[in-house]
Amino acid sequence: MRAVIAFCVAVLPLVIGITWNPPDNITDFSLYQIYPRSYKDSDGDGIGDLRGIIQRLDHLTESNVDAVWLSPIYRSPMVDFGYDISNFTEIDPIFGTLKDFEDLVKAAHDRNLSLILDFVPNHTSDQHEWFQKSLQGISPYDNYYVWHPGRMENGTRKPPNNWVSVMGGSAWEWRDERQAYYLHQFVKQEPDLNYSSPNVRREMEDVLRFWLDKGVDGFRIDAMKYLYEDQRFLDEPLSGLTDDPNSYDYTLKIYTTDQQQTYDILPTWRQILDKYKQPKYIFIEAYTNTSSTMKYYHYGADFPFNFDLITNLTRNSTAADIQHIVDSWFENMPEGGTPNWVLGNHDRSRLISRIGETRAGALIMCLLLLPGVSVTYYGEEIGMTDEYISWEDTQDPQGCLAGKANYQSKSRDPQRTPFQWNNSVSAGEFPTRYNFHTAETVFGPIAQLLRNKFSEKANFLLAETTNQIENGFSSNPHTWLPINKNYKTYNLAAEKKDKNSYYTLYEKLSNLKKSKHNRKWAKVVTKVLDEYVFAIARETSPKYGNVYAITNFGDKASKVDLSSVFDDVPRKLNVYYASTVSKVLPW
Repeated sequence: MRAVIAFCVAVLPLVIGITWNPPDNITDFSLYQIYPRSYKDSDGDGIGDLRGIIQRLDHLTESNVDAVWLSPIYRSPMVDFGYDISNFTEIDPIFGTLKDFEDLVKAAHDRNLSLILDFVPNHTSDQHEWFQKSLQGISPYDNYYVWHPGRMENGTRKPPNNWVSVMGGSAWEWRDERQAYYLHQFVKQEPDLNYSSPNVRREMEDVLRFWLDKGVDGFRIDAMKYLYEDQRFLDEPLSGLTDDPNSYDYTLKIYTTDQQQTYDILPTWRQILDKYKQPKYIFIEAYTNTSSTMKYYHYGADFPFNFDLITNLTRNSTAADIQHIVDSWFENMPEGGTPNWVLGNHDRSRLISRIGETRAGALIMCLLLLPGVSVTYYGEEIGMTDEYISWEDTQDPQGCLAGKANYQSKSRDPQRTPFQWNNSVSAGEFPTRYNFHTAETVFGPIAQLLRNKFSEKANFLLAETTNQIENGFSSNPHTWLPINKNYKTYNLAAEKKDKNSYYTLYEKLSNLKKSKHNRKWAKVVTKVLDEYVFAIARETSPKYGNVYAITNFGDKASKVDLSSVFDDVPRKLNVYYASTVSKVLPW
């Protein structure tokens, strides 16, 4: 059997790309990122939670997801929405309880879904017990964070050097209690841990073991490149990009990122994971240059995230640009490595908002049909877009710190709005767990009357009635961020009924990714067919034939003669999925 995936497809100059032969043990699966605050609210407070995720796991299996990665759910003051952690081994009450988490692990595993947690090793909240004791100079916590007395300049005490926080401004904050500055590479409420301390390293190893013992299948390691700093505390050289000393672009980060010790610690974590019977994953987040990124493969990571499709593509990108990104990863990745493809996350504008709907659909095809791991940010499967968030509704500290005049260019709230399940209030009107308390919230005095008069029978009747209404994000019209205004048109329930919808495209391609045709393959070939048409050929086996993915990133239809491009193309092809304007003709 042979298949071609066509997407508006004309033949101009041919640019031949690479041929990549995958290792026998390549990891080939679909990873789905959930931002818990925005996935599903089970208790009506307008904020997503663990019980809500449990209620909606079936959507992930229907979408052929293999593994789920949760953004932070630990106890936190929520200054940075969970990345400022005050206890690494507790669940924040906003999301539920440890019992809820244990139930989530079981529910995921019952569906053959792996569960990946965000591990945030670089810093804690300033409310963490460790920092409060460090502030008081209590041993051994006095050395848990990076403290420095600073320098004297003309009789005035100044920070130790010119290091700049990612959020802008000095990376140093003075505390009278210690008569010293502490380092924070992010917001000042997130002091950096000191990995020169053996005690800190042991503490974080214990955190890993705690969650592994709870059954998690691995970790996405946040902000890995910031873990170690040069202990000489020298000024970083100026970049020349700006004269503003408060801008993160002011300096070249040669002393605060990508230090060799950061790589050296990774094998110690890998050893901990490898002691468990089931395979455990390590995924690395590090926005850095290619050589620094690829080093993580050598030190125990399953893969570092490939952000090139996020950072290097625009609405004007050509097929050659796409090919360069894809081929570059194959060419630089060490032998035996697993490639991965990322189109969006909680820190970056959503795919359609960045490059437009037509090009986004073409990239979804690349995401799901390129070999290796496809990473889907929640809502990408239905084509969610950024939503305008007013200054009054802004929650993201990065936006708040930028001020009212500049917040829109910095805030990450637009890509974090609640999932659009259907077209009812808050993209869903009723909770799925029913009792008399929730029934009274919905039906008011009628529910109270029924409860008093008919007790359990009334409870059953109300549950039966409300269950007939498709469940969405929240029962609360006031959600933590406003629902995108386009939710009545762009939502999962509507798209499931439309054979030409964004979700239908995603579902069909994810089916193919998981099918026998795509699981058994020997090599991958990429080619540019004209300015905007990019092609991927995956050779599978004599039994199943080859898979061809033809994607058009332009605004006009093109015509492609595959027989002049690929070897051994048969005269007839089975079309697995095509856009409405695509045609495949025998040659």
